[in-house]
Amino acid sequence: MPRKRTPLAVAKLTGQAMQHPERFADRTEPPSQALGAPPDRLNDAERAAWLEMAEDMPWLVQSDRGVLGLAARLSVLITQPDCPIGVFAQLRLCLSSMGGTPTDRTRIKFDDDAPSDPADEFLN
Repeated sequence: MPRKRTPLAVAKLTGQAMQHPERFADRTEPPSQALGAPPDRLNDAERAAWLEMAEDMPWLVQSDRGVLGLAARLSVLITQPDCPIGVFAQLRLCLSSMGGTPTDRTRIKFDDDAPSDPADEFLN
């Protein structure tokens, strides 16, 4: 069975795109739009959780809305006294898939606002 395709963003982060440019020549980054406002289906507490998570994870985009909505609902649900323990595991999984844990955050590529020095390629 063949290996799964490496996403272009991962290939750029790990250096695979530079080592094997022919493998990634025809790939492009998927278009992404801003996250936007919380959906209307969420209640007030869930909207507050959505906004808090969106502020804590500024890299989230529109395609993350589904998992963010689920995480917002789960984060409100865990405050209930009779919450099943499995809900905690599901919330952790949602946070992990969005890069919301310290370990998973290391996989997020942040754009530097500072202009890069062209000499860094040769000197560092």
